Amino acid sequence: MKKDQVVILEKRGVILVSGEDAKDFLQNIITNDINKVSYRNSVFAALLTPQGKYLNEFFIIQSNKGYLLDCSENSTGELIKDLSKYKLRSKVEIKDFSSEFVIGVINETKFKELQEELKSNENTITFRDTPIFLDPRNKELGARIISNLEKLYLTIKKLSLNIVDNKEYYSLAHKLGIPEKGLINLKDQLFGLEANFETLQAIDFKKGCFIGQENTARMKLKNKLRKRLLPISSIERLNIGDEITFNNIKIGKILIDQPYAFGLIKVTEPNLEDFIDKKLLANNKECKILERVK
Repeated sequence: MKKDQVVILEKRGVILVSGEDAKDFLQNIITNDINKVSYRNSVFAALLTPQGKYLNEFFIIQSNKGYLLDCSENSTGELIKDLSKYKLRSKVEIKDFSSEFVIGVINETKFKELQEELKSNENTITFRDTPIFLDPRNKELGARIISNLEKLYLTIKKLSLNIVDNKEYYSLAHKLGIPEKGLINLKDQLFGLEANFETLQAIDFKKGCFIGQENTARMKLKNKLRKRLLPISSIERLNIGDEITFNNIKIGKILIDQPYAFGLIKVTEPNLEDFIDKKLLANNKECKILERVK
């Protein structure tokens, strides 16, 4: 994506968490530290099962109404349902604001220009009352704009940006090992650390308790990470559940199918280095790990 381009991620959900207890409510359940979130900083976080398995992932942005959660559209209803389980008597409101917001993405260079213009070096800046924040997972994915549709198009016009097809963005995310499509298929299928949440800065081990913390902390402390979610490429159609083999040894399975496939892959016994650049088979279809994820 070039400096004068913007991508519209049309199929995203936005949830507003507000109320007197909103901050404490989120702090007690999410993997990241809500105290990091302000008008100058936004974070990537997750909600796990009590066993530490994947439930949902989202960005958290400070709003004058509360906290906005930028999540996958297909998981919005599930996320509201899962969050509501922990509401109890908390003075918290959880509402679906997806119809009022849209997400845009600009590249890192354009974001840095805006920082200079606004004389800010913060992760999140406000341009014409619209929050724009550098993707905390990987700066190569650029900066995200969260805005209502009318304001977004005014912002695009003001910045002299051209809307381009979002396939390039999704392909880049895939190459970087960051799933953007098919996230609903990950639910309860892998642990948070297996989903690379530590690498993607979604987990803060210093913040204290969160749902699933015990198993997550144990896996990290005892170095028990044996599998990881990695991007898979193939010229053939890969299906969810396809077993991935190397030299007739099962090393993983497909969790997200085409066009941006991901598999849960062993990183030990055999070691990832043994087959990272080799041809693999997924239900007898040739495939390979797209790129080593840092």
